[in-house]
Amino acid sequence: MTSTATKSSYPDRPRKALCRNPFLSIKFFVFCHGLLQLSQLLVSGYLKSSISTIERRYGLSSQTSGLLASFNEVGNTLLIVFISYFGSRVHRPRFIGCGAILVSLAGFLMSLPHFITGPYEYDQSIASMFSNTTDLCQPEGLESQGNLSDTVCAPHTARENHEVLLVMFIAQALLGIGGVPIQPFGISYIDDFASEQNSPLYLGILFSVTVIGPGVAFMLGSAMLRFYVDIDKITEDEVQLTNKDPRWVGAWWLGFLVAASLVAVSAVPYFFFPREMPKEVTSGKESGSKKSEDLLSQLRSKSEQVQNLSLAKFIKHFPVVLLRNLRHPVFLLVVLAQVNLSAMVAGLATFMGKFLERQFSLTASFANMIIGAVNIPGAMVGIVVGGAILKRFQVSLKQCSAMCVLGMLLCLLVAFPLLFLGCPTQKVAGVTYGESSDFGLPTLECSFHCNCPEKAYNPICGSDGIEYISPCHAGCEVVNIDKQFSPELHQLQLHLQKRAGGLRQARDLRHRLLPPPPALRGALLRGRDPRQHIPHPVLHAHPQEHPARRQIVCRWDTVHAAENFSVDARTRSVRQCHRHHLHPLGEEV
Repeated sequence: MTSTATKSSYPDRPRKALCRNPFLSIKFFVFCHGLLQLSQLLVSGYLKSSISTIERRYGLSSQTSGLLASFNEVGNTLLIVFISYFGSRVHRPRFIGCGAILVSLAGFLMSLPHFITGPYEYDQSIASMFSNTTDLCQPEGLESQGNLSDTVCAPHTARENHEVLLVMFIAQALLGIGGVPIQPFGISYIDDFASEQNSPLYLGILFSVTVIGPGVAFMLGSAMLRFYVDIDKITEDEVQLTNKDPRWVGAWWLGFLVAASLVAVSAVPYFFFPREMPKEVTSGKESGSKKSEDLLSQLRSKSEQVQNLSLAKFIKHFPVVLLRNLRHPVFLLVVLAQVNLSAMVAGLATFMGKFLERQFSLTASFANMIIGAVNIPGAMVGIVVGGAILKRFQVSLKQCSAMCVLGMLLCLLVAFPLLFLGCPTQKVAGVTYGESSDFGLPTLECSFHCNCPEKAYNPICGSDGIEYISPCHAGCEVVNIDKQFSPELHQLQLHLQKRAGGLRQARDLRHRLLPPPPALRGALLRGRDPRQHIPHPVLHAHPQEHPARRQIVCRWDTVHAAENFSVDARTRSVRQCHRHHLHPLGEEV
């Protein structure tokens, strides 16, 4: 066993002096680069964890938010090939540091809309709508009173957020541009100056951070979205909502500040790393060391030849290198596989949280916690098991490819049942559903003489799973409120008009605290803010059979979209009927 060391840029400097300087250690570079990659992934991944909250805050459509989430790839895709090609002619650590500064700036810009817009204004007029008959059924002759839903929605229909979108798109473009030199230059720098034995280990650490990073971003989103969006502008006592309320908007901007600050701190050491550092010293067999020295000397001579080329010749040589790679079938197949894998992961990561929120009535914070809690252990197990298999069986390149194919097939089989999970499309009376309900009447017949405006929006949900866009469309005429229980639990008394039988008065009915589905029951008992466990009242219309008559008892749902939503955005944001909570009330109440 002999110790060997390749020639470096510091031939006359004592080895002890080199060891005392951390910026001449490849191990310290690996540590710094792992921290930087994790911080960068926090910035890019945090947007995906808070995408539904940003939609709710600024009334964005899923199409717009999806474009925003993918816009950082535009700058990255346009520049990464050229920047990577010029890597041999530049100071790679400093380029990495400059890219990190751009990423940090992008993170701070992403939080800027919170500071340039006014406070979040949610709909606080629930009680007034209860006591104001203008939002209920009005027989003919009373239509001159107007409708509250129109007055609420009209001012906000034309409200747009061009400034917010412009700032966010610029930030995403900077994020993509800043991320270009970080991974390619970091990997090449480690590969050049790490020993042959340790280089795979160092690169494996970086790839592990890349896999775990998005999960950490979702956990950060889960923590930040528990705080109210205007936590810096109002006190906690002034917040009248819990994070289970559909009007709740979490502090989406706070996570960007945290992640951007981490990137800024991680960028500092790169300006102190040299352009070249001494090759890492390792122990190995003499024959192996000799081969390594020969290979490294060949690579070094080629690198020197490239650096000696003029800039014009260097640029002219670029198409030749690009075409040579594009004609390589194995390279093209690897790129195609990575493109498809990235497309699948990007779409899943961006909208999985929103899917969980809408389909299973979860809070944004809890949905992010689920994704992060599943992603991180899964990534760690995959990395450890994969590395153990490779080391134990010394698999070849073809066997590694076969393992990748087997893993993808396993993912496909596990993901296939997702096509059949979730709730059916919500039935909205007069919008997506026009058949007869379980009450035996056409779904809109109860509001035939109510003069309900087309733009009324104040959704209620029936026990038959049919959603009505307002109490007026459900035929509710009068409501009396008894707030003796809590601000969110009301005892209601409503008159309902039915085409066949005039006015009938409903019984007094308190909100029944219906239990959550078993799958969520354990999750709802997790230790958090006690205010999160306040039950949600949902407006239901329950049929009650009596020998002489049939009546419908309406209960109000406190689902109200934020005031600054447009009509279309508010419609998209409706929390679906809690079909797993509904059941006919057959007993006397």
